[in-house]
Amino acid sequence: MHYTIKQLADLAGVSTRTLRWYDKQGLLQPSRQDNGYRSYDSSDVDRLQHILFYREMGLSLEDIQTVLRSQGFDANAALRDHLTALTEQRFKLDRLIDAVEKTIVAKERGIPMSDAEKFEAFKQQALQENEEEYGEEIRERYGEETVKASNAKFAGLSEEQYKQSEQIRELFEQTLKQAFEQSDCTGDLAVEAAKLHKQWLSFFWPSYSPEAHKGVTQMYVDDERFTQHYDRIAAGITVFLRDAVWAWLD
Repeated sequence: MHYTIKQLADLAGVSTRTLRWYDKQGLLQPSRQDNGYRSYDSSDVDRLQHILFYREMGLSLEDIQTVLRSQGFDANAALRDHLTALTEQRFKLDRLIDAVEKTIVAKERGIPMSDAEKFEAFKQQALQENEEEYGEEIRERYGEETVKASNAKFAGLSEEQYKQSEQIRELFEQTLKQAFEQSDCTGDLAVEAAKLHKQWLSFFWPSYSPEAHKGVTQMYVDDERFTQHYDRIAAGITVFLRDAVWAWLD
């Protein structure tokens, strides 16, 4: 079946202007029929579906074009990836919806909610995001039981404890930046930053050990995702943090 630009726009719920823009960018180009009119066929419909899925996932048009043009692109595998991503989004939204509904019911009926109940959805979302981003590496380094214990401790934080952890994290990053500017990983500010880092970790770790502390800062250096996270403060600060922690512990 073939569609005109208006028919496809109506079918997909997008504007004809959007389809013309995709055409101009070389992302979705209609074919020309024998009668001279341009139209979209079933393969174009499938391609537009992938484009819209990727747009919902936050990819830029440039990145989408790179994905769709890659030699290894597998339409079925892409659909499975879309389904996984959408399922994860639904899981997060369901938790937030559940938290909002419970809060509304509690307020309307005058039922007090514990701090843990108020922040359960947000903590679960943070755990889910951490699992997706770093779960495999953390399990390889520290083991399943340690990860489970750490997740349980984080899930059990009260509102006050969570606020304290955020305050410590902010103070740690400020102190680390000041120490980095002094270029002395053994100075007083570097020692204070290392101590604050330990204090922050203790909100989430089931137990603390100097060896584990050294290990996690080395992981920051070895894994570019952690490096990018800390180097957003200042380029090279991840290595400085590792050196400061190791010097203090030694």
